[in-house]
Amino acid sequence: MGKGKRGWLAAAVTVVCAVTVLAVPGTAFAAPTPPPPPGASPGAGVPADKDLEAVREKLDKLYRAAAVATDAYNAAEEKAEQQSAEIVRLAKKIVEGRERLEELEARAGAAAAAQYRGGGLPPEAHLMLSDDPQDFLDGAGRVRQGQHATNGLLGEMTRTQQDLEQYARDADAQWKKLEAGRKAKAKAQQRIERQIEAAEKVESELETEEKERLALLEQRAADRAQSAWLSSGILDDIDGRATEQGKKAVAYATAQIGKPYQWGAEGPRTYDCSGLTSQAWTTAGQGIPRTSQAQWKQLERVAVEEMRPGDLVIYFDDASHVGMYVGDGAIVHAPRPGRAVTLAGAGSMPILGVVRPDPGSEPDGTPDSQGTRNKPST
Repeated sequence: MGKGKRGWLAAAVTVVCAVTVLAVPGTAFAAPTPPPPPGASPGAGVPADKDLEAVREKLDKLYRAAAVATDAYNAAEEKAEQQSAEIVRLAKKIVEGRERLEELEARAGAAAAAQYRGGGLPPEAHLMLSDDPQDFLDGAGRVRQGQHATNGLLGEMTRTQQDLEQYARDADAQWKKLEAGRKAKAKAQQRIERQIEAAEKVESELETEEKERLALLEQRAADRAQSAWLSSGILDDIDGRATEQGKKAVAYATAQIGKPYQWGAEGPRTYDCSGLTSQAWTTAGQGIPRTSQAQWKQLERVAVEEMRPGDLVIYFDDASHVGMYVGDGAIVHAPRPGRAVTLAGAGSMPILGVVRPDPGSEPDGTPDSQGTRNKPST
């Protein structure tokens, strides 16, 4: 696609430029924010940059802790859904087992009634009292068949009863896990709310000018990290083309630009980081794990140099953040509370690695409207 703006990525960048302070990938994701003019100093009563830098680092730490707790909350939520579904499945098995046992008991009762109508004598006794040799031979076969049927009936009743007992034990175990998961989710929610409350308190104590300068420091730190990443020549190696599903996932994710971040949310009005990526891929027809940590653990890993649009970039050593690569060295992601879904430099945060939701799919080679292939610039 070159370093120009073509196809779906060009449209995404155009949109984000209208709602954020970022420029096109060739500029915003390559060059750091210019420093203040020489000699510039904060106004009276306004903390120096080093003080605001300490505030920035504190906020970053608080929001990172909230992100980790959010992943724990989302994981507990996902497990609760799976456990609830398993309990429903076991309940159905128990109902079916009870119905089957009632049917078997009815058959056993019918057999007992038939024996009673025969005078209370077992089939073998009636056979021995027969005077007709042919009746004896025919009866012997029927007795054997009846014995096999009775043994089979008793065996099936025993197995059905055992199954019912096992289903009940399994259901009880799932209920205990569900209750433990609910407690874990509640604790994670408390941690999230504490961290966000602390961060909001710090921000609320800043004056308007301080908030503006803090935002500039945040952007400057991101730009420095992105510039260092790009200076390695990484984009010279990244030339992967998106798959058909990858393009659909990117289209969904970029269409959410401007929507607010909310922890635990997966759309359609608000998102957290992994809620955005999981919903984008679900919409593209490929289900993936709900949390960034599970995405890192379970999806196929690829080298950074081999990533293509639609791949997920996992950040920080604890895999607590995720964004979707869209090409041109950029990702789309839901940053943190107080921010909205936006484009950012793929190297603006410490990269843990890259995972691929559709490893078995071939890249789409269909030329775009300008006659070039759909691929990120290099």
